[in-house]
Amino acid sequence: MAGLIKREDIDEVRQRTDIKEVVDGYVTLKGAGLGSYKGLCPFHDERSPSFTVRPQVGRYHCFGCGEDGDVISFVQKLDHISFHEAVEKLAHRIGFELRYEDGGSGPNREDIGRRQRLLDAHKVADEFFRAQLLTPGAAEGRNFLYERGFDRAAAELFGVGYAPQGWDALLKHLRGRGYTDAELKLTGMFSEGGRGIYDRFRGRLIWPIRDIAGETIGFGARKLYEDDQGPKYLNTPETALYKKSQVLYGIDLAKRNIAKDRQLVVVEGYTDVMACHLAGIPTAVATCGTAFGTEHIKIARRLLSDDGTGGEVIFTFDGDAAGQKAALRAFEEDQRFVAQTFVAVEPSGADPCELRQSKGDSAVRDLIGSRRPLFEFAIRATLKRHNLDTVEGRIAALRESAPVVAQIRDAGIRPAYARELAGWLGMPVEEVNRAVGTATKRAAQPASAAPGGNPGQSQGARQGSAPSYAGSGRGMPGPGPGVAPLPASALLPSFNRPDPRDPVAAMERQALEVALQEPGMLEGETWERFSEARFSTPAYLAIHEAIRATGIGLAADPVRWVEQLLQEVPEPLRPLVSELAVVPLPASTAEGVLRYCKDILARLFELQITRVKAEKMGQLQRLDASSDPEEFQRLNRELMQLEMQRRSLRSDA
Repeated sequence: MAGLIKREDIDEVRQRTDIKEVVDGYVTLKGAGLGSYKGLCPFHDERSPSFTVRPQVGRYHCFGCGEDGDVISFVQKLDHISFHEAVEKLAHRIGFELRYEDGGSGPNREDIGRRQRLLDAHKVADEFFRAQLLTPGAAEGRNFLYERGFDRAAAELFGVGYAPQGWDALLKHLRGRGYTDAELKLTGMFSEGGRGIYDRFRGRLIWPIRDIAGETIGFGARKLYEDDQGPKYLNTPETALYKKSQVLYGIDLAKRNIAKDRQLVVVEGYTDVMACHLAGIPTAVATCGTAFGTEHIKIARRLLSDDGTGGEVIFTFDGDAAGQKAALRAFEEDQRFVAQTFVAVEPSGADPCELRQSKGDSAVRDLIGSRRPLFEFAIRATLKRHNLDTVEGRIAALRESAPVVAQIRDAGIRPAYARELAGWLGMPVEEVNRAVGTATKRAAQPASAAPGGNPGQSQGARQGSAPSYAGSGRGMPGPGPGVAPLPASALLPSFNRPDPRDPVAAMERQALEVALQEPGMLEGETWERFSEARFSTPAYLAIHEAIRATGIGLAADPVRWVEQLLQEVPEPLRPLVSELAVVPLPASTAEGVLRYCKDILARLFELQITRVKAEKMGQLQRLDASSDPEEFQRLNRELMQLEMQRRSLRSDA
């Protein structure tokens, strides 16, 4: 069983991973000053790049939408995986073996190596199948795609390929790449007979099935020839990589749009996914030979940020009996969602692929636009099972449909559907309301956590995220006996964003940018001066205090320096710290950065000297020189020393 990853190992993974290399896999980055890179933000739509990466401090920040974090949070958000999974993925990337707390364990090196070999074999097979689609022997496969409105560009977008006829085309190819039969048996791409293993997929159109990170983990194959005695669709069997209850075809292409639009469209087949995406519904996915179940819902809720603030899940089903059955099965899982669930059924019974083929892209968009609430569909489907022309049929229909209405979460919508049901049944509203009320009471349970249960505190909350300012104590006494504690938000300090037009605030900001990005500049006497500096802008003062608390010990490692600092600052200021850590410094060479940093720190220290001089000058003016000549002389000497320090700063700069 996996335990918590050791804190020092998380720090090591963060420090040893090049954030630019990781981000480059998702975003096209271009140089934006010495040691800084910019690109279009992957978290929101924009025309001008405002997403900035600063490898030296190991952080990113978008100056458009405010998203920020380190390499672990970036992988978490973009791949929609947990903190634990992101750390393990990055550790594998750099070949680092993680250790776990409390005797727990993660995947061992042997398992990691075996998994990577399987992934590599699938990648090679994926490339092989795609290359085969362009050969003369794949004419039937290309015709299949063409007849359904898919050109070569569409095939390439979705990675569609072709498995040659014969028994060992793929087998020979993978053996030639160094894979043993023992390894190949584990991939699910081969069957086994009396003479050994042979290709599972033969003479079929092939779709690669990828996980949420875009890794090929299995294949779906469609029959093309009449003499093929196998099923119409043949998928990879369950393997160490491929678990059909946890896989959604197209999730790798759809995940960002699902997260951005907070919409998930569930269709039934691979070509339906292709048709939807090409028609302008880029949130479409499909299950792989199984019903949409609990594990799929977990994936969907994570992508949708299913927290009750919006989002919708739309199921499309054929209009036949099987499609209705599938819709009702989906309704049984509806309560696991907070998002609204809908169903879209084409009256003619056409699926999205057929609809696009016969009526064009707009017809597919119209189908999704015509969605109806899933509970309405479920109620009507329930009524169809009864003869509403008889009293007995109407009573039976009421008994069966009232619990469906009772399941509607929105208490404001439930009475409206009770009235609709009364109209459909031709019965008094009061009678239907009583039946729904009875069903509601029977279904009533003690208040529980959000759909899917309360998973408890995630490892991401325990690890990787710094403790909140409100919860850290920081000198705040707890409530006395019998006194309800204040909510965390009431304990958080309030910081207004500093006015960029204020010259003092601008000076303090520039000094903090230098401190965060070039902490090596603060060593020795400079650290003492910086520590003694007095910041007047509240937000910058809090960050300065956090820097003093962090100390100079980690200055040689800017990644850990900034990470430690983020744990010291009040939580509301973490985005500002991230911003200060990545904003490009106005210099294009290493020498230029050095000059700039020295100049900024000199100006900060000069400002500090000016403030102290003003205070001592005030003391001097208030002092009667004749009554305390020694104090008068001391203040004059200190003023002279301060002026000499100020002139020295200017000459050094």
